[in-house]
Amino acid sequence: MEEKKNLLTYEGLKALEDELHDLKVNRRKEVAGKIKEAREQGDLSENAEYDAAKDEQRDIEARIEQIEKILKNAEVVVEEDVDLDKVSIGCTVKVLDEEFDEELEFKIVGSSEANSLQGKISNESPVGKALIGKKTGDEISVETQAGEMKYQILGIQRS
Repeated sequence: MEEKKNLLTYEGLKALEDELHDLKVNRRKEVAGKIKEAREQGDLSENAEYDAAKDEQRDIEARIEQIEKILKNAEVVVEEDVDLDKVSIGCTVKVLDEEFDEELEFKIVGSSEANSLQGKISNESPVGKALIGKKTGDEISVETQAGEMKYQILGIQRS
């Protein structure tokens, strides 16, 4: 079975590459130093610093593996090529929340880049799925954990 492509914007790709570099070059050395220090304290069976450093090392290696897997199957969306006639990955959508009568902006990104606190929503999320392919002026209704949301698309632009 072919693995699912990880859709990324160029910004998301760069952020993952930077994180991977930092983990491999800086964080690995840092944790190796902590482990070495903890070993020098003697008995490892009751050494909390050693256990914590080994846990941190395991977490770093797991994150490196996760990022490498994402990057291996990455497909970069060239934002300059995004068709602004309809909503797609790599664009920013301005919508009107009809219930609260407020304007919101969402950047549509691949699932590995999603971060709701930064207004980045996944193309696979309920709202993202409902927006994909729609045009300015369209209205959508989405069932979310917070209940039914109704949005009108006010504009589509490059991020």
